[in-house]
Amino acid sequence: MRLPDTDIAIIDRAARLRGRSRTDFVRDAAVRAAEEVLMETTPIRMTAEGFDAFLAAVSGPAVPVPEMVELFRRVAPWEADRPVTGE
Repeated sequence: MRLPDTDIAIIDRAARLRGRSRTDFVRDAAVRAAEEVLMETTPIRMTAEGFDAFLAAVSGPAVPVPEMVELFRRVAPWEADRPVTGE
């Protein structure tokens, strides 16, 4: 690949921070980007029954997940001085 020196400098800096070679860093980034494109454009196939189950799951009422409710009630570490409000 032919890249401007400024791009190479950025890639080299990031690769060093990750303890990787330029080649490994660029290869991994390119593969990750390719996987994202493929995931965005690959059709999902399912049976009619599977599609009905999917529609039922996303169309039904929301069900609270206790672990998520607890997580969102916690005070963030950077907000430790903030008073906790009621439920």
